[in-house]
Amino acid sequence: MTDNRPPTAEILTNGGETHAPTSVAQQHDLLPKLIPNLDRHMTYPLLEFLSGLEGEENAEVTKAKYELLKDSNMTDYVASLWQEINDSDEVPEEFVKKREEVLERLSLFTEETSKIDELLNDESVVSNLRSDKVANLKFLEQQHGVTIQMVDMLYDFGRFQYSCASYADAAHLLDQFRILSTDNDKASSASWGKLAADILTQNWEVAMEEVNKVKESIDTKLFNNPLAQLEHRTWLIHWTLFPFFNYEPARDTITEMLFSPSFINTIQTNCPWILRYLAAAVITNRSRTRNTGAYQKQLKDLVRVVRQEGYEYNDPVTEFVKALYVDFDFEEAQKKLGEAEEVLKGDFFLSASAGLFVEAARHLISESYCKIHQRIDIKDLSARLGLNQDEGEKWIVNLIRDTRMDGKLDYKEGTVLMNHPANSVYQQVIERTKGSFFRTSVLSAAVAK
Repeated sequence: MTDNRPPTAEILTNGGETHAPTSVAQQHDLLPKLIPNLDRHMTYPLLEFLSGLEGEENAEVTKAKYELLKDSNMTDYVASLWQEINDSDEVPEEFVKKREEVLERLSLFTEETSKIDELLNDESVVSNLRSDKVANLKFLEQQHGVTIQMVDMLYDFGRFQYSCASYADAAHLLDQFRILSTDNDKASSASWGKLAADILTQNWEVAMEEVNKVKESIDTKLFNNPLAQLEHRTWLIHWTLFPFFNYEPARDTITEMLFSPSFINTIQTNCPWILRYLAAAVITNRSRTRNTGAYQKQLKDLVRVVRQEGYEYNDPVTEFVKALYVDFDFEEAQKKLGEAEEVLKGDFFLSASAGLFVEAARHLISESYCKIHQRIDIKDLSARLGLNQDEGEKWIVNLIRDTRMDGKLDYKEGTVLMNHPANSVYQQVIERTKGSFFRTSVLSAAVAK
């Protein structure tokens, strides 16, 4: 119990390798921006990831870990950090005393919550509970002597277990508390606590259910408080980065959520650095969804937001998007891709996706280049992709096959001839006017008001 510690960086990055930080990666380090929006237990694996990077001052990271966790109930682990910082084999008396207090409180909490815990694990009792919390409390009070104080004890015990890094136990207790509590503020706090606990136990499927519950709570219960909504959405965006890049089934769901009007406005207003993660997600999603209308819309929205927020935030990842889709500068795109790879390798959430990002980005460069050129020099395109000529030939052949472009490879000339059939005038008119009826209807309705 007292020797627990938060999950390691290796666990929460799917075993992603750490790399020596480069000047580019250090210049665009987002840790100072992420930490204020994360729970301290979630911050720990980010610090450990930092300590695993070669050349990093481990002593400074150890001090940061100590400051982060010194007020928690992980007394044995905090004591070991203190010993490491002070190069001592002795454990100060204050840690010994706090350890005894934690164990004493654990015993007291366990005893005081044992009755209600047994009741909520009794199928015959649970089957009589309804969606009306007031009625449930009345039933439990009349039939089993349960009081409001006993219910609140579940909340206090859940927070205690979370502070001890017993995340599974904390999630269980906080969930039980939510079933019965009529205190909306505490129930909301319990939802955030359970989400954090599920993230730290890598229970991704349940964590995604909690993300939806928290999102719904923000949208409904904070409807009349826009500032609180903005703050809570900012927190949720940062917390969802954990399942975003660790749980494949969550990728599409979270991407859609972040592109929704309320969340994209939150990103633009309060945390534009999240555009790095949104851009990385959209680009790496290319191989799975590139032919769908949803992906094309997401890519278009990403380009729009990156262009709008360029004055507020930029890094090699967003600059790659801008160079490729706004400026159509392929040399700059290739340069920024190299820098983006370095940045991703030094990013806790994206380190495991760096290779996939580079591969997908090369495909996007090739597709864009082929769309605007009729005759393509293989040697030139290979150089833009950072490949030699033989690798470039194989790359282009695979690209034409995978994307079904109308192109012909001329090995003798070392070129690719692209056939770009022009749209008919009628098709161009249809494309340009297909949304005009809807826009006119919306405008008419607005004027009528």
